[in-house]
Amino acid sequence: MNIQPLADRIIVKPLEAEEKTKGGIVLPDTAKEKPQEGEVVAVGSGKKTDDGKLQTLELKVGDRILYGKYSGTEISTKEDEGLLIMREEDVLAIVK
Repeated sequence: MNIQPLADRIIVKPLEAEEKTKGGIVLPDTAKEKPQEGEVVAVGSGKKTDDGKLQTLELKVGDRILYGKYSGTEISTKEDEGLLIMREEDVLAIVK
């Protein structure tokens, strides 16, 4: 992957949606919910503040994150890998 996000944007690889419910029912592809958890695969250089200083991002490559259901812009790479580009502010939490 040769994509470098700009400013305060990050690239996220969504984790696979659950195939079974907690009760053990297997879900067809049409019934699966859009994943809201992913792994950060690239980060931008940071956000410029009003006084011109560069504020680095809190996230780093490899972090597992939670994000809003409709956050980010979907892109696909040459390898048909589905990725999301979003701003750091769209991230809700880091999963530890």
